[in-house]
Amino acid sequence: MSSTVFAQDRLRLATTTSTENSGLLSLLHPPFEEQYNVTVDVIAVGTGKALRLAENGDVDLVMVHAPAAEQEFMESGYGVERLPVMHNDFVLVGPAADPAGVAAANSPADAMTRITQSAAGFISRGDDSGTHKKEMALWQAARIRPEGEWYLSVGQGMGAVLKIADDRQAYTLTDRGTYLAFKGKTDLDIVHQGAAELRNSYHVILINPEKHPHVQTALAQKYADFIRGEQGQRIIREFRISGEQLFIPDVIRIRGRN
Repeated sequence: MSSTVFAQDRLRLATTTSTENSGLLSLLHPPFEEQYNVTVDVIAVGTGKALRLAENGDVDLVMVHAPAAEQEFMESGYGVERLPVMHNDFVLVGPAADPAGVAAANSPADAMTRITQSAAGFISRGDDSGTHKKEMALWQAARIRPEGEWYLSVGQGMGAVLKIADDRQAYTLTDRGTYLAFKGKTDLDIVHQGAAELRNSYHVILINPEKHPHVQTALAQKYADFIRGEQGQRIIREFRISGEQLFIPDVIRIRGRN
C-alpha cells in the first residue's frame, strides 16, 4: 500500500551573512518549515546583493540591515512591505593590545580617526553589505577617506573578515551577533561600542508581485508573520551564545522589556 507524499513548497530568502553566521536561522526556520510544510532556501549575501536579487525577482523576500538602501528599494517599487524584526548593534573590534587606543575614543568618529592615525590596520568587508555601508558612513562622518596599506578591503562575509582581522591583528567593524558567534574562534576584543549611530536594525521586506508575479507572496507573508509573531520573537529573544543575547526582538516584548 503506497502512501501519498506531498511535495514541499520552497521559499527563497535572501539575507545577510551576519544573520546566517550567527546561527539564529538554524533555530528560527525548523518550526516554520514544519508548520507550513515548506523548505526555506537561504541565500546569505551582503545586503546590497540581497536587494539586487530581490529586484531581479530571484528571491521571494529579503531580511537585511541597511535602512537607507531598504528605503531606496521600497521607493523604487520593488517592495510592498518593510517590517521590523529585531536589532542588535555594530561594534568595533581589534587586538587586545589596542595599539590605536580605540578604547579611549569618545565617539565612533574619534575611534575611526585613531585607527587612521595609528595606521594599525583595518579590514573592510568591501562587499556592499549592511555592515560595509555602516562602515563607510562612519568614515564619512569622521571626514576620512580610507586608503593606503593599512586599509584592506577583502570583499568577504563577516565571519571571514573577523578571521582575517584576527590573523593580522587589525581592527574591523562587525555586528555584535556575528562577533559573539565567533568569539571563541578569535582573540579580538570589543574596543568601541554603545553609540546611537551603531544601532543595527533588521527588517523583512516582501517583494512586489506586480514587478515579479512568480514570487510566493502568500508564503512570504506567512514567514514574515511567523518571525514577527510570538513564537518567532521568542526564539529571537532567547537565542544566546555563552549566555549572551545576540538579538533583541522589535515586535513582541516577552517576559519584560527588551
